[in-house]
Amino acid sequence: MQIKKSFPVWAFAGIGAAIALSSQVSTGSASAPVAAAAAKVQAAAAKAGPVARTVTAAAAVAATSPAAPAAIRFATPAAKAAVQVASEDALRKQIKFESVKYAGKSIQTLDEESRLLLVQAAAAKAGLHQVGLTYHDVYGVIDAETSWIPRTGMGKNGVESIGLAQFEPRTAKGLGLKDPNDPVQAVYFAAVNMKHGAEWAADRIAHLKLTPEERAAKLREGVSVYYNLSVKGRNKWDGLNTAKLPIETQRHIQNVREGREEASELAQKLST
Repeated sequence: MQIKKSFPVWAFAGIGAAIALSSQVSTGSASAPVAAAAAKVQAAAAKAGPVARTVTAAAAVAATSPAAPAAIRFATPAAKAAVQVASEDALRKQIKFESVKYAGKSIQTLDEESRLLLVQAAAAKAGLHQVGLTYHDVYGVIDAETSWIPRTGMGKNGVESIGLAQFEPRTAKGLGLKDPNDPVQAVYFAAVNMKHGAEWAADRIAHLKLTPEERAAKLREGVSVYYNLSVKGRNKWDGLNTAKLPIETQRHIQNVREGREEASELAQKLST
């Protein structure tokens, strides 16, 4: 995968944080109910045994995820209508593009409202709340991969990575992604891949004694490991040796974290 931050982030993306399709969005003082729910899930998990590992990790992440600002408004009526439809074609009709300069060329990329629209719809459709992730995480991964500048990159393995989400052809085929250059497909399948990564990471760290906050952070590290490395490379990660990962993967983890913050700031910005 191509790693971002070889150049400054030039723009953020978004519509409001409230989304009809997204069950992971919190409001107001939602942290207490979420924490209580997480405790119930953990108690049930103790009885269920290994089968509940991923659910427990998801609850831990959900309990530490930042609550969205209350009463957030959609940026435009069109955006509000778009998130209420299930059709990719309908979403595609709502997204807009703008021209940016990259590597001396003018490139068409998603405008701010369209970016946040897509990550919210993708997170909801992929069911990321089931593994404790939110649209902020999707935004962060795309931001880490390309800073929302669609392009074809080249990994250390000599294989091309394509589009906003920088999918290698083999990975795209395995996920069922037909066109990595289509932003709607790319962002959605990035969310799907992240869900697989969160499930994988939850299993890798299940044996560790961690606080809910630590487990949430480790699970997100694992998502970057899964997204960024080959099977051989990712299986070296045990949740404790992140500092020994390739520097590119460590940067990916940091860049995703920064992208999550950008998504929150953008949602707040567009709600006012």
